[in-house]
Amino acid sequence: MATTQVISLSHLAGARRIDPEFYQPDYLLARDRLLLLPTKTIAQISTRVVSFGAYSLCNYIVWRESGIPYLKAENILDGYIDYSEAMFIDEDVHKILAKSEVSEGQVLFSMSGTTGNAAVAYKIPAKLNASQDVAKITLRHGYSPFYVAAFLNSKYGRLQTQREIVGSVQQHVFLWQIKNFVVPIVPKETEARIEVLQREGLDQLSASNALYSQAENLLLEELGLKDFKPKYELSYTASLSKAFGVHRVDAEYFQPAFDQVIETVAGYKNGHASLLTCAESVKPDFDPVKNPDSSFKYVELADIDTSIGIIRSASQIKGEEAPSRARRILKRGDVIVSSVEGSLEKVALVDAEYEGCLASTGFFQFRARGLEPEVLLVLAKSIVLQAQLKRECAGTILTAVPNDSLKRIIIPVIPPAVQKNITQLVRQSHESRKKAKQLLEEAKGRVEEAIEAAST
Repeated sequence: MATTQVISLSHLAGARRIDPEFYQPDYLLARDRLLLLPTKTIAQISTRVVSFGAYSLCNYIVWRESGIPYLKAENILDGYIDYSEAMFIDEDVHKILAKSEVSEGQVLFSMSGTTGNAAVAYKIPAKLNASQDVAKITLRHGYSPFYVAAFLNSKYGRLQTQREIVGSVQQHVFLWQIKNFVVPIVPKETEARIEVLQREGLDQLSASNALYSQAENLLLEELGLKDFKPKYELSYTASLSKAFGVHRVDAEYFQPAFDQVIETVAGYKNGHASLLTCAESVKPDFDPVKNPDSSFKYVELADIDTSIGIIRSASQIKGEEAPSRARRILKRGDVIVSSVEGSLEKVALVDAEYEGCLASTGFFQFRARGLEPEVLLVLAKSIVLQAQLKRECAGTILTAVPNDSLKRIIIPVIPPAVQKNITQLVRQSHESRKKAKQLLEEAKGRVEEAIEAAST
């Protein structure tokens, strides 16, 4: 049913906006509730609100394999920074981009793409930089960045951001708009409680990442691959019989760096086995269109948190609207692994929350047999499988791992005691991530409660 709203000419926002979306009832209600509390604009509570500087500076950016992390808008998530897919720049570029350097305690705000996400620069690396699509808000003394970030991520902060978004193809908010955002001023005790929740949530995130790193290090140490860096060679040879054996003649397939990993796995003291003897490759044979009125959660590559191997989110779709690639039904304990080159690191263990979800055929779906799912997850995310999957990629327009190449992939036979330790660490990591999410959600909830209490 259509919704109508009549706005008098005198109440237009300074005649700046005449588009009806700007005056949606939800936006107006949120504004009215905010104004029942004392408020200040971002400009009033901050000393600086900056993004990047001249776009011409982008010409100086050269990406590196490692170095100083460089954040883009998609790295700013709902309450925290995701470093797992950050790019890297060197010291020289970092100096050129001095205006976009990130400082401890700033509020980072995504201005496009994931528009409206806010996070505090909390316990950040010694040097950190960010793109033109990330606003950096430096607050005045006495204002908590944790409270401000929680407000911006809350329902009322989101509605304020959504109201100001401009653009059709690429949606965006500008610095001058962000400076005009209003922030409700709550009692210091409320602000302090929200800050504590935010800090605890971010500390749980750090613990989660550390636990997963321990699990991966335990595996790599067991295999003798800790700190292993494959040496990519510029020239090498391969026999004709080997090329015929795998039906490949492209030079990249025979890169000796891949052989180094495979030889290490093959020479593991406890032996090795084919991946397909330790895990079933589940076929994508579910057709959601046969259930047109059913509602499904749908997981795509973008929904994977690569830092610890979990599904971060899923979209809601009707069976009749499902894309043709939505052919997998997930089961708890499955490990999904991207088959697309450039996204091979998109690996996740399916937990109870996402059991029964649809998933894209852009994933392989493995169901462990005689192997702990958590161990399979760590193997899939580590160099053990990543190197082999990268080697098997084929194609021109869309380069991906063919199904029939899975039979050539091998994994080490990990002893039960080692598997147990890895499994415990992964489970603790994922549990810490859940606690972090709960704490960050609770912080937003406290903000919303404070705003709504003022309107009762």
